[in-house]
Amino acid sequence: MASIADDFQARWWELEKKLMDRFGKKPDVEAILFLIGLQETGIAPDKKISKEQKQDLMHVAVCTLLAPSGFYLFEGKDEEGWPHFKQVKNLPTSNLLEQEAFLKDHILLYFDNNQF
Repeated sequence: MASIADDFQARWWELEKKLMDRFGKKPDVEAILFLIGLQETGIAPDKKISKEQKQDLMHVAVCTLLAPSGFYLFEGKDEEGWPHFKQVKNLPTSNLLEQEAFLKDHILLYFDNNQF
């Protein structure tokens, strides 16, 4: 009998494969967050991006991913088109592995909702 964890892992591997087919290399969670940040801000991936902007893009991704679960509230975009969020609920306290699984679950939901 297959478990929920097996289904989750299979869905994650399927997403990794799709991204690998599209971008030519296997992405880690940080790379996926970066891609989501680019998607949400509309910044062209070929534009020169500073380390600080990369961190900001990943922050936008995390807020975007966790907003449907009620952790963040979208407040609007600034004059440069960057989305802004307000944290409305504390994130669950968990260890590193649990945090990664929590994020991966929200990443899968994001890609499902965006028909990737």
